[in-house]
Amino acid sequence: MDCHALELPDDAFDVVGSQFGVMLVPDQPRALREMVRVARPGGRVVLTAYGAPAELDFLGCFIGALTAVHPDFPGLPDDPPPLEFQVADPEVLRRRLAEAGLVDVRVVRTTERPSFASGRELWDWTLSGNPIPGMLIADLGEERRAAMLAMLDGMVRERAGAGGRAVLANAVHIGVGTKPA
Repeated sequence: MDCHALELPDDAFDVVGSQFGVMLVPDQPRALREMVRVARPGGRVVLTAYGAPAELDFLGCFIGALTAVHPDFPGLPDDPPPLEFQVADPEVLRRRLAEAGLVDVRVVRTTERPSFASGRELWDWTLSGNPIPGMLIADLGEERRAAMLAMLDGMVRERAGAGGRAVLANAVHIGVGTKPA
């Protein structure tokens, strides 16, 4: 369903949420207004989004491996940032939720800690989680992809603890607001 035009009735749900979804859409304010529209008065809207790129270990590993095999890679753009990072600043997230019509808005910072036993696990998790990494490696040939996987394997081994798994820390913001009654 298009999050910019939800095919749902007004004032229908006690809780409306997006876990790492709305951060990827082109018109985030419009998608947030749609979430508010379908929440009942007094209902809550909850949104999770990643923090800044520098606060995401998984992205640091992925970009580090990509840069090692493709030294000409220019890095992520920062003006404007990729869609997923447009609400990486908790104040921007808070403001967008308030501008969408919510009250009692708060943003809580937390950390997700996924663990990986291999570079392939990290590769698969990163590529299945959102479209940006896939776009970054779209033009890499098989040889460079294999080299990148080998780099990721090395990074995971270096970080692995006694259990053989590397635990990465990724900043996450959880925004919550209430639709006025």
